Amino acid sequence: MSKDRYESPLSSRYASEAMLRLFSPDTRYQTWRRLWVALARAEKTLGLPITEEQIEELEAHITDIDYDIVAAREKEVRHDVMAHIYAYGKAAPSAAGILHLGATSCYVTDNADLIIYRDALKHVRRQLIAVIKNLADFAMKYKDLPTLGYTHYQPAQLVTVGKRASLWLQDFASDLEELDFTAGRMKMLGCRGTTGTEASFADLFGGDGARIDEMNAMICREFGFDSCFDVAGQTYPRKTDAAILNCLSAIAQSAYKFANDLRLLQHDRQLEEPFEKDQIGSSAMAYKRNPMRCERICSLARYLTADAANAPMTAEAQWLERTLDDSANRRISIPEAFLCADAILRLALNVTDGIVVNEKIIEKTVNEYLPFIATENLLMEAVKRGGDRQALHEVIRQASMRATARMKEGLDCDLIKTLSAHKEFGMTEAEMAEALKPELYTGRCGEQVRRYVEQLAPVLAQYETVEKEIAI
Repeated sequence: MSKDRYESPLSSRYASEAMLRLFSPDTRYQTWRRLWVALARAEKTLGLPITEEQIEELEAHITDIDYDIVAAREKEVRHDVMAHIYAYGKAAPSAAGILHLGATSCYVTDNADLIIYRDALKHVRRQLIAVIKNLADFAMKYKDLPTLGYTHYQPAQLVTVGKRASLWLQDFASDLEELDFTAGRMKMLGCRGTTGTEASFADLFGGDGARIDEMNAMICREFGFDSCFDVAGQTYPRKTDAAILNCLSAIAQSAYKFANDLRLLQHDRQLEEPFEKDQIGSSAMAYKRNPMRCERICSLARYLTADAANAPMTAEAQWLERTLDDSANRRISIPEAFLCADAILRLALNVTDGIVVNEKIIEKTVNEYLPFIATENLLMEAVKRGGDRQALHEVIRQASMRATARMKEGLDCDLIKTLSAHKEFGMTEAEMAEALKPELYTGRCGEQVRRYVEQLAPVLAQYETVEKEIAI
C-alpha cells in the first residue's frame, strides 16, 4: 500500500474484502465486458450479422483487461467507455466491429452499477440477518433478567435486559424489510439508446419492437433481473439510488441507536462491548475499557446518514433525458455508502456476538431503585388494608424526597424502613420487603420477547455464518 497518497479509511481500515471486491475496478469493468457479450449474444440470436466466433472471442477476454491501454486511450479521447471499447477490441479484434452495437455509454455504466448495487445489497442482507440472529439469541437468553428502565435517561420502571434488546432487534428487522422491498423493486436499464427511445435498435431490427423487447428481456435474464424499467431516459431513474441509500441510512440509524444505548450502559457498567485480552483502552489510563467499537459504529453511522442525502439531491437535479452532473457524485457517494454500511454491520456483528452482561451490577442498580418502584404496589396494598389513598400518597412523596436526598449524600436508601414506621400503612418492614421482588415489576417482558423472536423464525432460518472479525 502506498504511503504517500491518500486512501479512504473505508478501504484501508473498515470495510470487508468482499465489499471492496464488489466495488473494485476489476468487478466494474469486467461487468462492462459481460454486458457487451450479453448484448452481442442477444443481437446475434435475434438475427443481426454477428457470428458465434466473435462472441466466443469476446467471452475469452472478459477478465484480461489491459489497464495501460485503457489509460493511454482515455488520455487521448477523454472518454472512459470509449477507452474500454478500444482496449476490448484490441483483445478481441474479430469482434471489434460489432462491440457496443446500437448502445450508448449508459448501457454498460448504468447496468453495471445496478448489478453491483444488487449484489452489494445481498451482501449487506447476509450481514444484517447475522446481526438479527445475534440479538435474537441475546434477547431470548436474557428475556427474564430484570433491569432498570429509563425514560429521559432517568430511572423509571423495570424492564428486562432481553426486552431492551428486542427494541434494538426490531429496528434491525424493520431495516431488513426495507432492504427486501428496495431490492425487490430493482430493475435493469436495459439497452435503450441515447435518449431512451430505442431508436438505434428500431433501425437495426427494421422497426420490429418485439425483437427489441426480447433483446432487453434476454439481457435481464442473463444478469438475474426480472425486467427493465418501463420507460427511461439515457439513464435509469436516479430515484433508485435514493431508495438504496435511504435503505443503508436506515441501517445506520438502527446501529447508532443500539451502539449509543450500549455506550450509556457501559458507562453504568451494566453491559459492555467485547474487550480482548490484550486490548489497550487508553495510552495514558491503563485501566480504561472504552466502548471503542460502539463509538466507531456511531461515528460511521453519522457519516452514512449524511452521505445518503447525496442521492435525493442528485435525483432531483437531473435535467430532462440526461445530464452528467450526477457522475462524479455517484462514483463517490454510493460506493462509500455501501462500504460504510458494510463496516457498521461488521462492527455490530462483532459487538452483538459478545455483549458482556454484568448481572451483579444490574442487580445492585435494580435493588437501589426498587423501593421507589414498589411504592405503587405498597400504596395499593395499604389501601386494601383500610388506608386512605391520598394521605398515603403524600406520605410516600415526602419519604421518597427524603430518601433521595439521603442517597445523594452517599447513604443507603431507607425508604422501606421509613414507610413501615408510618402506622397509616398498616404493614411491617418485613411485609413490605416481600414486595421487593424485581420479577413482580417487569410486566410481560419475557412473553413479549418470546413472541417477537418466534415471529422472526422465517428470517432466522435464513441465517448464514458470516465473518465476525473486524479490523481494529
